[in-house]
Amino acid sequence: MAVDSKQLETILSLLDVMVQDTSIPRNVRGRLQEAQQKLKSAPDMSVAISSAVYALDEVSNDINLPMHARTMIWNLLSELESLKGS
Repeated sequence: MAVDSKQLETILSLLDVMVQDTSIPRNVRGRLQEAQQKLKSAPDMSVAISSAVYALDEVSNDINLPMHARTMIWNLLSELESLKGS
């Protein structure tokens, strides 16, 4: 699977911004960090992307998630889905 490295770098940097955002609950930041690590180090990108999509989809339903973070997660999910399709 050929992955656009520029798009992947953008996704990773957005995840990094969200992990550093203290207005996002700690449990959500932990899941975001897990998704980020999987995308950085997985030998099979299709599995890493699917795993990240699953983690982000799970936390997007957290009731304590601020609206700006939910919007960012939805944008990340969209980016990951487009990566998955390429």
